[in-house]
Amino acid sequence: MPDIKVPVFSESVSEGTLLSWNKKPGDAVTRGDILAEIETDKVVLEVTALQDGVLQSVAKQEGDTVLSEEVLGVLGEAGAAAAAAPARDPNDRESGPIAGEASAGGTAARPDDRPASGGQLGGTGTLPPAARKIVAENNLDASQIQGTGPKGNITKQDAVVAAQGGGTYQGPQSAAEPRSMAASAPASAAQAQPAAQQQQPAPSGPRAEQRVPMTRIRQRIAERLKEVQNTAAILTTFNEVNMQPSMDLRKKYQDQFVAKHGVKLGFMSLFVRAATEALKAFPNVNASIDGKDIVYHGYYDLGIAVASERGLVVPILRDTDAMSLADIEKAIAGFAQKARAGKLTMEDMSGGTFSITNGGTFGSMMSTPIINQPQSAILGMHNIIERPIAQNGQVVIAPMMYVALSYDHRIIDGKEAVQFLVTIKNLLEDPARMLLDL
Repeated sequence: MPDIKVPVFSESVSEGTLLSWNKKPGDAVTRGDILAEIETDKVVLEVTALQDGVLQSVAKQEGDTVLSEEVLGVLGEAGAAAAAAPARDPNDRESGPIAGEASAGGTAARPDDRPASGGQLGGTGTLPPAARKIVAENNLDASQIQGTGPKGNITKQDAVVAAQGGGTYQGPQSAAEPRSMAASAPASAAQAQPAAQQQQPAPSGPRAEQRVPMTRIRQRIAERLKEVQNTAAILTTFNEVNMQPSMDLRKKYQDQFVAKHGVKLGFMSLFVRAATEALKAFPNVNASIDGKDIVYHGYYDLGIAVASERGLVVPILRDTDAMSLADIEKAIAGFAQKARAGKLTMEDMSGGTFSITNGGTFGSMMSTPIINQPQSAILGMHNIIERPIAQNGQVVIAPMMYVALSYDHRIIDGKEAVQFLVTIKNLLEDPARMLLDL
């Protein structure tokens, strides 16, 4: 019987956390089925079945730390029966494994082999260790807890909500609502995540508090952001862009663009093109620091910051100088779809010479984005607001956007940063210039 193993991690990843099992012992498995998901500090990896068969047993439970190529379970031949351990009181730590836990011999009980009485496992699904602890500490009846996890499993968050007074956890707000370049995971994916990855409801009661562990991805984000602040001399310069010319261009050609390319023309592709042209003019902004050396990149790989339910991720558009607006829009749409499904890979997010983040999708008026090291700068887009401006000696109402460039002052001078941002402003206010390569 072949072992189910953890995928080989990249050199920069030492371990991961078993996020969820998509199959339970005894389930039939078809080659290519996703058996489990593993969260690292960068991405969520899928463990797929390499052949047809039956999930015979599991050696690791949801929430366990796993290492590269470690055995997760055993895949038996079709028709093989899964080993089952006797059910026990979930509060009795001495009497053997509970349903879904690995036994001493490495096999696991069937999740549906629940005790007939006691109610602790009688709800709509199984209890993972974290949820079981909350149930035991608060003397809850699991049969009365509505599970929102995969296959109706009771998650830690379900137990937390029950301990705070009942109800059903609804998942993150607007979890199924896609946003432009800030895609949210669908409800099913959000429910499969540990509670620490989801938006937590406010604790009830006077002066109540709640403590949840940070996910690996959130820990890594925190480490990287703090590392940037500790090493880079970050400064931000601002400007404003009259978006009317770009909006007029998009409105005029939108129908033809969609008919020919099958994707809508958005503002992000125009910003990517404008940033690429500005990077050509100011190579220091496209460079990075390596020790005491400056590395100048002869290519333009732009990262697009995406806020997913698992945290901020930055997939990379490669060789943007060779991409058309349609190519950029299609690539961005592909990244958004993969982010919603939690399918972004390490390759998707590796490298990058410059980044763009769009806080305007959430209504941000102005912000100071943080550099994504080892890059030296990041462009921040914001909300488009109609406001009065002076134009040709007249006061007119125009759709204006504040733009921000955060940069590493160790390698980029203030003059370069300002001129870089002015170049982007000029190109967006006269988009024909960059389309005609003027």
